[in-house]
Amino acid sequence: MNTQSTVQGTTKPVIVTVQQHILSEQRRHSPQATGTFSWLLSGITLATKMTESRVRRAGLLDVIGAAGNVNVQGEAQQKLDVYADDALVHCLGIRDNVAIIASEENEQAIAFDGRSGPGKYVVVFDPLDGSSNIDVNVSVGTIFSVLRMPEDLRESDDPAQAVLQPGVKQLAAGYVVYGSSTIMVYSTGHGVHGFTLDPSIGAYVLSHEDIRMPEQGKYYSSNDAYWDTFPQAYQDYLSYLRRGELGRSYALRYIGSLVADFHRTLLRGGVFLYPPTDANPQGKLRLLYEANPVAFIAQQAGGYATDGHQNILDIVPQDIHQRTPLIVGGKSEMEAFERFMKRDELAGSLAG
Repeated sequence: MNTQSTVQGTTKPVIVTVQQHILSEQRRHSPQATGTFSWLLSGITLATKMTESRVRRAGLLDVIGAAGNVNVQGEAQQKLDVYADDALVHCLGIRDNVAIIASEENEQAIAFDGRSGPGKYVVVFDPLDGSSNIDVNVSVGTIFSVLRMPEDLRESDDPAQAVLQPGVKQLAAGYVVYGSSTIMVYSTGHGVHGFTLDPSIGAYVLSHEDIRMPEQGKYYSSNDAYWDTFPQAYQDYLSYLRRGELGRSYALRYIGSLVADFHRTLLRGGVFLYPPTDANPQGKLRLLYEANPVAFIAQQAGGYATDGHQNILDIVPQDIHQRTPLIVGGKSEMEAFERFMKRDELAGSLAG
């Protein structure tokens, strides 16, 4: 933290919590704001602190392993999936400014009483990204996105209609990584900021101000075990990076937890890819719960994201559990990727 104050001749860092930071940003960018967004975010931070406490004691509590249920995507739910989802649903459900939520773990969107009252926000989230790694102590996380409640939506309408908004409509997005330390990264459209959880005071404290993604990194992140099923343009692009033809030789770094892989990409630069494959031709990551929040943050930090054909944020979702390929990274890597995709599209049109 760069902010400091002098007390009796000594210089001490000023502690800025995430709530203080949001209120300060609201006064700077939206003087007419009422502070309701800070109230909403406090629900998210409380739920993530509850989840962080369980993650930290995962080996001591009965929270490791499968819960015995299958979610809407057909994946076995982990016990911590269920706990994290319940925590977010509860903490957001008691905020009267939250009208509707949607979770990766629930088949339908959930409407609260605030929908017909003061509720003005829609929140979507992946409660515990990478949860299959929890048994082996690999970093996991929570991803969230905040949208405005459509003014023309009636109480009798399907709440999913409020959720099916393109990523460009996001008011805010963020994620929490439960790793060697617990860090929250978020953006409200005015830069990207990181807050580390200080367990001694139980608060997220500003630790990474105005994060900028390096224009060029030195790592690429993809599951190369599926290399043979990647489309040819992706294989050509990754070979190009590995040969050093973008000015440096890229090394592979892949954790298998989106929040952890993207967090490294955000801070160190490079590119993260989850291409379409033979098994998942439409991609595997969820557009609303994973790709949109990551794309929003990347764009605010100087990078951007695509599904291979268009900006992720421009995709109009048709289903709340829609999947998508995801390629996200710094300016140099993304411009090179788009050159390969255009070359592939041109070759396809000539062959046709």
